[in-house]
Amino acid sequence: MARPYWSGRIQVSLVSFGVQLYVATETKNQISFHQISRSTGERIRHQKVLASAVESDSEVAGSAVAKDEIVKGYEHRKGEYILIEPSELENLKVPSKHTIDVSQFVTMDELRPEYVEKPYYVVPENDSQAEAFAVVRKALQKSGKVAIGKVSFAGRENIIAIRPAGDEAHGGMMAYTLRYSNELRKEQDYFGDLKAVDINEESLELAEALIAKKSTKLDLSKFVDGYEVAVKALIEAKVNNLPVPKDEVAEPRGKVVNLMDALRKSLGGDEAGSGKKKPIASEKDDAKKGIGLVKPASKAPAKRKTA
Repeated sequence: MARPYWSGRIQVSLVSFGVQLYVATETKNQISFHQISRSTGERIRHQKVLASAVESDSEVAGSAVAKDEIVKGYEHRKGEYILIEPSELENLKVPSKHTIDVSQFVTMDELRPEYVEKPYYVVPENDSQAEAFAVVRKALQKSGKVAIGKVSFAGRENIIAIRPAGDEAHGGMMAYTLRYSNELRKEQDYFGDLKAVDINEESLELAEALIAKKSTKLDLSKFVDGYEVAVKALIEAKVNNLPVPKDEVAEPRGKVVNLMDALRKSLGGDEAGSGKKKPIASEKDDAKKGIGLVKPASKAPAKRKTA
């Protein structure tokens, strides 16, 4: 198991127990890009240099600044900085660095999705902390409540929500860092100018029927990153000297006169009312579409340049 991201205590009034937080997500992207010089094909490297070296007219590149020479600085006046040492940040007096002090309990539906940032798994720090952990977890389960507190990590103090997770008898808890209210843009700035619309009852009933028709249990394992699939196809085509696949604008499925027609057609199927069946794609059609079936043009080996 990975190392805990944060270790400390959860404090609920006079009840306290040790926990560990583990990051619950991981990046699954299998493709990464590097910056390359178009003219030479070499990889570009970035170095930290003095601003004076960049701002001067000199064509000579500035020397890289050593890592132990770099500290954080706060610009309190134009061009004047207060230097902050790493040890000073580590010794900041912030109680939530070590303890999540639960300040209140709320219902799950009070946690608006737009405020939720990142999930973490919460487990007891060790066996001696398991009893208090289990009692609080069970109490949250039975009450249907979520604990709200604050925790300090990653250079800030975060609002955190903690709820039970797993099955009824076994499991741990989940924690979610939340955005502060002033970090969310005001919805009035975006929704304020929208005009009220008179809704046709029949259209509404058809829309509700369409939602019911397409309602099912959420299974995120069925979703695939289409962008990554397309990038892989692009790379595969370039490696094998095949035509590069290009974006194609989908043609309209059929002429839709109004909203009511669109809803009726959606409920009846894509081809409802047309009396036509979708044509079956032939192997010849597939050959036209698939880049894998196009033979790469033969190329003479490139001549090496001599000095």
